[in-house]
Amino acid sequence: MTRHPEPPVDGDAFPAAAGRRLAEIFVDRQAIARNVRHFRAVTATPVMAVVKADAFGHGAVAEVALANGATWIGAASIPEALRLRAAGIAAPTLSWLNPVEADWDAAITQRIDVAVSSLEHLHAISQSAARVGSPARIHLHLDVGMSRDGAPRELWAVLCETARAFERNGNVAVVGIMGHLSCADAPTAPQNDIERLRFVNGVRVALRRGLTPSELHLAASAAALHRSDTRFTLARIGAGLYGIDPAGREQLAPALTLTAPVALLREVRAGEGIGYTHDHRTTRATTLAVLPLGYGDGLPRAAQGRAAVSIRGKRMPIVGRISMDQVVVDVGCHPVQLGDIAVVMGPGDRGEPTAKDWAAWAGTIEHEIVTRLGTRSSRVLRTADERWAR
Repeated sequence: MTRHPEPPVDGDAFPAAAGRRLAEIFVDRQAIARNVRHFRAVTATPVMAVVKADAFGHGAVAEVALANGATWIGAASIPEALRLRAAGIAAPTLSWLNPVEADWDAAITQRIDVAVSSLEHLHAISQSAARVGSPARIHLHLDVGMSRDGAPRELWAVLCETARAFERNGNVAVVGIMGHLSCADAPTAPQNDIERLRFVNGVRVALRRGLTPSELHLAASAAALHRSDTRFTLARIGAGLYGIDPAGREQLAPALTLTAPVALLREVRAGEGIGYTHDHRTTRATTLAVLPLGYGDGLPRAAQGRAAVSIRGKRMPIVGRISMDQVVVDVGCHPVQLGDIAVVMGPGDRGEPTAKDWAAWAGTIEHEIVTRLGTRSSRVLRTADERWAR
């Protein structure tokens, strides 16, 4: 196995195993590169690489996406977008979910595009632009069916008229119109047809009010792959960038591998209870391995009783409750040693559990699994330069 830099000592109670103390996340940048190129080929449109929530838990990958064909970057909040600018990302960047009192001055100064979903947002942005002395680049956001972010359809015409007035006085430039499909993970659902039509009608309303947006974007990952009629001029790729097809129809390249060292080994008799409340009792004499990560590091407690890891190429079950800091694996009579590396999840090409497996075990989606991993950086070392070598 390729050796990586030793993680810093963090005061953990577990003894060092073969010089390693932390779980590690390895990000396969080549997988992200392949996914970007795939979406560029499939959609035949420019691609916005969505790197919100620390790039779905994958870290600093914006440069990789841009180097492989993405031309836009997407972030949820202005602070996320500002961090990208501070890191040297100069590509067109859109932030689409901010409170009315957000730091519009900073967004305008840093040429960060912002989505507008209400008249209150539009007025606040216009006032900021007047104060800064530079027009704000905005994307009007139409709610086509989510009943979430986006302007309600009954307010859309007024929003467009007001945006055009602010455009004439030099405070805003309407760069784009955007929407978000509610059922794109079920590509044949009739609701997608309804929402696409609402988007098209919304664009017509905007054009009749004198707006001339250059970017029309409705499709995210699932729709970009499976609904060619929703692609328009730009595709926003979030989950797909990291190897997840929300529709579950296409095999993309998963980019994340999570490993943890075997920190403790112990032999137990049949009938021994494991962990809190003894939810699990051994049915035979066996060996238990303790891994130093748990729900405090992002593993879902809901997966207990079903989850497994891979050690020395063999899947072995996690037994007992998933604790905040540790899990227990029943390794049976297999020749596991202290310091062996357990693959908690990975691409699955060597039989290890995948994010999709963990999502099924926990009754959730892959997006949640990968995004929540490694948030406790004192315990999980993120290695963003290479994938774990096996």
